[in-house]
Amino acid sequence: MGPDLPRGLSDDPRYPAGVDREKVREWCLKRPGVSEKTPFGPDVLVYKVGGKMFAALSLGGPGARVSLKCDPRFAEHLRARFAGVTPGYHLNKRHWNSVQLDGGVPSGDVLEMLGHSYTLVVESLPGRLRDGLGEEPKEAVSPRGRRRAGP
Repeated sequence: MGPDLPRGLSDDPRYPAGVDREKVREWCLKRPGVSEKTPFGPDVLVYKVGGKMFAALSLGGPGARVSLKCDPRFAEHLRARFAGVTPGYHLNKRHWNSVQLDGGVPSGDVLEMLGHSYTLVVESLPGRLRDGLGEEPKEAVSPRGRRRAGP
């Protein structure tokens, strides 16, 4: 994805009321290989793929926001375009943006930023991890009918 968002994303029909915490959570958990953890305490949900963080969703306080990994040049572009996009809160400001989920950033653009973040991290994973995304653990049945973990 380049530094410009495609036109027409601003009004995503799947989220007419905007993107809120629950919709971000649903989006993240639908991606292959994603885990949800709380390593920074109960007020922040962290989403990882291949053991690398791509999103941090704030749960506490009145201002809902999600922090997303971002290409540095694209991050600057988004900050200039949207008042609700700021340098990453408690993160490397060059590579992370925090996005307010108050409706100021159109839902389609928030979804595009989520996709950009996820894709950046997936593309940085070693091939063996990338190749295994989306596969469910296989369960094999032994010749005697006992279940055992597959390869």
